[in-house]
Amino acid sequence: MVFVKTHDISELNQELIGKEVVLGGWIEDLRKLGKMSFITLRDVSGRSQVIFKGELNDNLDEINRQSVVSIRGIVQETKARDFTFEIKADEIEVLGKAIHPLPVDPIGRLESNIDTRLNHRALDMRNQKTSSIFKLRHHVLQSLRKTLAGKKFIEITTPKIIGSASEGGADLFSLDYFGKTAYLAQSPQLYKEQMTIGLERVFEISNFYRAENSHTGRHLTEFTSIDIEAAFMNYEDVMNILESLVLSVYKDVSENCKTEQEAIEHTIKVPSAPFERITYTQCVEELKKAGEKVEFGDDLLDAHLRIIGQNHPGFFFLTDWPMKLKPFYIREKDEDVTLSRSFDLQYGFLELSSGGTRLHNPDMLKERLKEQGLDPNQFTDHLKTFDWGMPPHSGWGMGLDRLMTTLIGIDNVREVVLYPRDPDRLSP
Repeated sequence: MVFVKTHDISELNQELIGKEVVLGGWIEDLRKLGKMSFITLRDVSGRSQVIFKGELNDNLDEINRQSVVSIRGIVQETKARDFTFEIKADEIEVLGKAIHPLPVDPIGRLESNIDTRLNHRALDMRNQKTSSIFKLRHHVLQSLRKTLAGKKFIEITTPKIIGSASEGGADLFSLDYFGKTAYLAQSPQLYKEQMTIGLERVFEISNFYRAENSHTGRHLTEFTSIDIEAAFMNYEDVMNILESLVLSVYKDVSENCKTEQEAIEHTIKVPSAPFERITYTQCVEELKKAGEKVEFGDDLLDAHLRIIGQNHPGFFFLTDWPMKLKPFYIREKDEDVTLSRSFDLQYGFLELSSGGTRLHNPDMLKERLKEQGLDPNQFTDHLKTFDWGMPPHSGWGMGLDRLMTTLIGIDNVREVVLYPRDPDRLSP
């Protein structure tokens, strides 16, 4: 037959009983009972039972599970416990034959470790727990864009191949660019700041790159970042935007993705608001009480953040970091120039976002670059934009992959990334 799919499985309903449909999907299960066979057919929208009799039944021996087929038949009611409707098949065609055995079991009856699943990622998408994670990710992205657009942010796309370090950091991938040295962008920081000159409020959701040789469940060399920058806002303003964004994501996905939550066996609960706000100085005091040897100005190590995370479970803002720990573009506090107008959004010990109020005075920016051992001449293209009337501005960047782990209750970002890249994984 010529395959023309007429319906997704989820579209089967009472009005179609007695009518002919053509479905397309893959065979999840096949059971023979005497002169009849029962196939569980699945597509991306759901699954249905299909009944085969007579000659059709005899021909099923040549079809392996997970093969892609088209089925023409009549919709009818069923007594099967797990289905509302079933299809009495009149015709079946194999569109793509699956080998046997497969490298991973898509149904999940035989469990595979994460490396094996990642090595066969496309097939892993037939596992309903895995596919539900990426359906949830899709809804998260929709929610983020809807909320930011509603707050008058304009979506932009910045270059990923750049001529100099965007934040002056060392964790950059370099490449030969027609005889010149180029780098893969680790953030859109400088570009998004420049865009506030004319667009005022901008955001970007895109992949970025960090040559960080870390082997943890929360680090990747290629990651998806959500970034905003807003003119005429301070760091308190953009903290409020970040909090509302996280709450909107949790609320939207909690209410609209019930099936996916059942598949991953995790109920998404909207966190309480407002998020707690604690200062860096408070953290140091808490750590000293816990017996840690830490002084003002020391960076907070993973072990420190785990202690703070135990004291403050869930989402909280860690604010007012020492200036010496922050990038050159962060602005100091007027009342105490040793402190910055900056924040991190934490989920327990896990850092999700970092942001703050930016310097918009070009002379001060050049001095800060020198203080941090950076050459202002390497940032000429960026610095010249500050002579064109740069508005005061603030912003942040948040890791989408890490946010997803908090949403679905797992601790490995590789579970929420299609084809993760880390120091040990470059394929598939």
